[in-house]
Amino acid sequence: MKRSAIRFLILFGIISIVGIISIQVYFFQVAYNHEQRKLNQKIQVALWDVVNKIYEFNKVKYVGFNPVYQYSPDYYVVNVNDFIDAKILEHFLIKTFEQQNIQLDFEYAIYDCQTDKMVYGNHIILDKTKVKPSNIEMPKYSEFIYYFGIYFPDRKQSILGNIGFIYAMSGILIIVTLFFGYAIVVILKQRRLSEIQNDVVNNLTHEFKTPLSSILLSTEILNTDDIINEPARIKKYAQIIENQANMLLSQIERILGMSELENVHQLNLSEVNLHEFLLSVYNNLNLKVKEKSGFITLDLNASQYLICADLFHFTNLVHNLIDNSIKYSLEPPEIIIQTTSDQKYIYLNFKDNGLGIEKIYHKKIYKKFFRISTGNIHNVKGFGLGLNYVYNIVKKHHWQISLISSLNNGSIFTIRIPIKKSNCD
Repeated sequence: MKRSAIRFLILFGIISIVGIISIQVYFFQVAYNHEQRKLNQKIQVALWDVVNKIYEFNKVKYVGFNPVYQYSPDYYVVNVNDFIDAKILEHFLIKTFEQQNIQLDFEYAIYDCQTDKMVYGNHIILDKTKVKPSNIEMPKYSEFIYYFGIYFPDRKQSILGNIGFIYAMSGILIIVTLFFGYAIVVILKQRRLSEIQNDVVNNLTHEFKTPLSSILLSTEILNTDDIINEPARIKKYAQIIENQANMLLSQIERILGMSELENVHQLNLSEVNLHEFLLSVYNNLNLKVKEKSGFITLDLNASQYLICADLFHFTNLVHNLIDNSIKYSLEPPEIIIQTTSDQKYIYLNFKDNGLGIEKIYHKKIYKKFFRISTGNIHNVKGFGLGLNYVYNIVKKHHWQISLISSLNNGSIFTIRIPIKKSNCD
């Protein structure tokens, strides 16, 4: 599948998931508002009926006006315009709510003209197993003189209970949608890993096949009868076999070193003289750099240079960084290895004149199998393990690594190492 098709699939999936969730939220809101309006109408009708019964009980002629005012979503003020008996009011409320099938607990209070306060009446609990809550202070309403207030504390919960099925189904659908979204992400991730795996296998094949082909070709020539009389040629092809075998061995050691690092739980730390170590690295690798018409420069300025390190992994770390500097250079490689120090840390810098790394890749380069496109350098092969290996070594040593680089301006990798203060045990 082409990358454009994958991007379209991801975009379509995101839009679909957001659309489904938005529609579900919308329908839930519509259902909630519908149940809310229906309950409000039932309460309005019931309270109006209570007013009519109070008028009949007080033998007062009814005046045609709307006596019910909804002060807030769960608090109503009911104008009776006449004396209200609390016990009679409570009786009418309970009976009327039963007739209207309003299964809601409620509290009521009656306005007292003499004290200018709402006098709390009672809290009616339909479910006797519930604990009676403390009464609340119900606000007054200045437009009426003889009125009572009624409060429904469980009104919202009741509405949600009535649409519980819709709520549950919406939740299930959203969970299923998110699951499929996650499944798409996993599938795309697995596809990416498969591509990386194929790339690594191809690179492994190339890295191993090239030196093996050179070795086989050299051995074929050495097996010919006429070469016995040409010791110079024998030496030449023997040198080719040795070089190619060493190249093959270094690739195998790099992969095995990565595997060993992942499985090791404790490093084999020992005291290392950093400057002496870097001098030995210089002697081993300088010839390789000179073959490409380049050079390595040592600038060892650290006043403190004793560190605690696993010599095997630390050697691989340095070789990986220098190998990268050599491989990713259009011009003859110029590599500067520098040390400086302060009171707490030693700073080990590797500076080169290579292609450089764009800032957007500075964090990604440490991921396993990640490789940056090398543009017009087509002969650069690798497994995408080198810098991941470097990062893991640094992390296991509790050091820190940083990078200063930009495209076409080379790179500076800096490793910050704590100064050795005690034994390395």
